[in-house]
Amino acid sequence: MSKEFNLSVDKRDLTNKGGRRRNLREGKKIPGIYYSHDSKDSIPFYIDKKEIVKAQKADSQIFNITVGSKKRNVLFKSVQYHPVTDEIMHIDLYGIKMDQVVSVNIPLNIIGTAQGVVEGGVMVQSLNELEVECLPMDIPSVIDIDVSQLQIGDSLKVEDVKTEDKVAIKSSADQIIVSVTQAMKEEVQEVQSDEMPSEEGGTDTSAEDSKQDDESSNTEDSEG
Repeated sequence: MSKEFNLSVDKRDLTNKGGRRRNLREGKKIPGIYYSHDSKDSIPFYIDKKEIVKAQKADSQIFNITVGSKKRNVLFKSVQYHPVTDEIMHIDLYGIKMDQVVSVNIPLNIIGTAQGVVEGGVMVQSLNELEVECLPMDIPSVIDIDVSQLQIGDSLKVEDVKTEDKVAIKSSADQIIVSVTQAMKEEVQEVQSDEMPSEEGGTDTSAEDSKQDDESSNTEDSEG
C-alpha cells in the first residue's frame, strides 16, 4: 500500500523569464507543471531541489501539494533529466482522486540468482517496469520478480507475474521480462605447427621449391 508524502511547491510566474533563468542557473529550484485529472488546466510551479531529494527517499507514490489555495493529491507523471549531468531539469505532476483507478509504471525488483546463471548461463533483463492499474492507495512501491528457478533456455513473461487482486497488470502479457541464455564461447583458431605463414599470409613453400629446382638441374646434367 502506498503512503502519502507532503511536497512543498511554489507557484511559478511564467512572465518572469529572468527569475526562471536564474533559478535554473543556480540549480536550487526545479520547474514543473501540474496537470489536473478532471480538466485541461495546468499550473506551473517551482520545487526546491531539497524537496525532490526527500521525495526520492520516501517510500511513497502519492504526494500532497498545495498550489494556489487548494490541497491536491498528485503522482509524478514524468521527470526530465539532463543528458550529460543526469540532473533533474523538469517535473510533471498529475492530479488524482483517491477513489478513482490510476495507471502507473512500477519498477521491477529482481530477487535471487537464476540456477542457469550458476551453471554458466547469462541472464538478460528486457523490462525494468510494468504498467499497472489500481486505486492510488494500493499502488505498490515495487514488483518483486523471483528468478531463482530459471534454467538455461528459460524465460519469465509478464503473464507469469502474480500481484494482489487490487492491482491489475496492463503491460502486454507476452512480453519477456528476463531470460537465461547460454554464454557465448570464444572460438580460437589454431595454426598448425608445420605451416609457416609467409609475409602475404600464405604457407612458406620457398624451401621446397628450391629443393625441386636443384633435383631437376642434377637430372639434366647427368643426361648430358
